[in-house]
Amino acid sequence: MMTSMLESIGYVGWVLHALIWLPILGVGLVLWADEESAKKVAFWWSMGVLVLSLGLWWAFDPTYGGMQMESTTPWIESWGVGYSLGIDGISLFMVMLTTFTSAIAILGSFNYIKERQRAFYALMLLLEAGVVGVFVATDLLLFYVFFELTLIPMYFIIGVWGGERRIYAAIKFFLFTALGSLLMLVGIFYLFFQAKTQLGISTFAYADMLQVPLTGTEQLWLFTAFALAFSVKVPVFPLHTWLPDAHVEAPTPGSVVLAAVLLKMGTYGFLRFLLPLFPEAAQHPTVVTVMLVLALIGIIYTAWVAAVQPDAKKLVAYTSVAHMGFVLLGVFALTVNGLQGGLIVMISHGISTGALFLLLGMLYERRHTRKIEDFGGIGRVAPLFATVFVLTALASIGLPGTSGFVGEFLALLGVFETHPTIAIIATFGVIFAAYYMLPMVQKIFFNKLEKPENREMADLSRREMVILAPLCALMLWIGWNPTPLLERMEPSVRVVLERVQAAAPADLGAAAEPGPTVVFAAAPEDLEASDDLDGGDPPTDEEE
Repeated sequence: MMTSMLESIGYVGWVLHALIWLPILGVGLVLWADEESAKKVAFWWSMGVLVLSLGLWWAFDPTYGGMQMESTTPWIESWGVGYSLGIDGISLFMVMLTTFTSAIAILGSFNYIKERQRAFYALMLLLEAGVVGVFVATDLLLFYVFFELTLIPMYFIIGVWGGERRIYAAIKFFLFTALGSLLMLVGIFYLFFQAKTQLGISTFAYADMLQVPLTGTEQLWLFTAFALAFSVKVPVFPLHTWLPDAHVEAPTPGSVVLAAVLLKMGTYGFLRFLLPLFPEAAQHPTVVTVMLVLALIGIIYTAWVAAVQPDAKKLVAYTSVAHMGFVLLGVFALTVNGLQGGLIVMISHGISTGALFLLLGMLYERRHTRKIEDFGGIGRVAPLFATVFVLTALASIGLPGTSGFVGEFLALLGVFETHPTIAIIATFGVIFAAYYMLPMVQKIFFNKLEKPENREMADLSRREMVILAPLCALMLWIGWNPTPLLERMEPSVRVVLERVQAAAPADLGAAAEPGPTVVFAAAPEDLEASDDLDGGDPPTDEEE
């Protein structure tokens, strides 16, 4: 009923455009407002965008694995560039996570941002528009424009409102991500000229690029170019060194958005572009082994580094690399369980780690320090604060019954189907997560209450409870009932896997042949899993 009602008002025809352009319109409204009211205008405007995006849940057809709500308008016709938008079961949740996180981060910044408020909230809305554009663009050049657009507001958010080393962190963030993206731009133009030569058309359309014939060597080189750009954004070890600096120096709302959605642009790129566009390279044994090993190193190494951090915010920053390692494991498991697990980890990490940064920001507002040793016994004077922090920490380390467990379990299960040794070693990452997270919780909240500054710690305010309540609710709801999410993402995941499985592993000397004909907007009945999709019988609903 809800879906038919949304269709009757033409909801699906304009909503994706609105989710991009409404935040940009909000930038103008915020700049027009005075300093004191700018934050309220930005928050209520972002709430309107969030409410609009919630309709995607009902407008989206969970049985259909192709692109939905597609819209294409010619942009640079001589080059074949189109303003093309669409979503599927992979991008749906990334869009909703972006609009949700943006509203939460803006509300969480009310007591943190005291100077240049209009500029700050305008940049937050511009960042939201850019990230949504990344997740809904179905033209490769348009995707690149949005991908690079997100660098500008985040650079200024870190560089202007960040900590003492904010300029260093902002420049390092910008250089790492911009240089990596240039390689992807070269790859995009190579695909464009191949499409013009092989298909006889000038196009950057994603659907057309899927049909460009490439040799095994070409796929491996292009895979490398795209993978480097996305690996920096994830970030994948050893390209992760910019992330702890950016997180520590960024203001709280910047850290929240950076962890919740900007890192997901990298893992989204693996799912949206690397696997479908270069299916032979994506399943090349050497490529798969390298990516799995890098993910494994990221999980184990950063867990041990996090465990010795004296700064609570830097500790949480390193955990992001470990969590993204689980996503990478799930992606290159090349199984339904693995890809679905990776997507759930992306969602869960955005919620739980975003909440951790908000909580640490609230602690900083009270004590003006992030050193773990400066706290102790806070649970006695701020029990609500301690309760929410403990729940969030447990969700972050993957306690059963929380969102973190569902994603990590499915990702490890997917890897175990194809690389059991890697899965067994990666399981130790879950144990190490408890090793770095629980001691921090104990030292901050449950040690002796010795310092007088901690005796006067205020508990959560009403505004802070409003911020944290939906985050905690989502951690528990996804942990107990992930089925609605899995149902919506599974058809799209199977479309990607079918394209990969239909291509033979890359042969460096192979001649260019047209790629497997997998229509991305195929009907649901055409997307039934083959018997050998995961190396055996397709999993039943109970197994998934």
